[in-house]
Amino acid sequence: MTHPATSSSSMVSSADVNGTAVYSPNGEHLGHIDHLMIDKESGVIAYAVMGFGGFLGMAEDHHPIPWKKLNYDPSLGGFVTDITREQLEGAPPRDENWRDDRNWGAATYNYYGIPPYWM
Repeated sequence: MTHPATSSSSMVSSADVNGTAVYSPNGEHLGHIDHLMIDKESGVIAYAVMGFGGFLGMAEDHHPIPWKKLNYDPSLGGFVTDITREQLEGAPPRDENWRDDRNWGAATYNYYGIPPYWM
């Protein structure tokens, strides 16, 4: 498996994104990408589901964040976001049908300060 940092291509496999670290702008490790959520109709990556908290993967929380809030930084070998740990912990609650709930999606994108991917 090729890590995003070692590839010279502008394309990356979702398999290589999974597990990639996520950092704050000051270099604090916030978590990692668990998986991506792709809108089937538009083909747009809507969310990166980020794992954070817990210890050695136990009691880890997972939260979808808008894909556009991540920028890859080759010097870190991971993604950088301006989302704080406190924002992750205070994100809009979701139920088991969050994937199909446009109201939750709009509230989440608004919470993170960007327009929804479908607009």
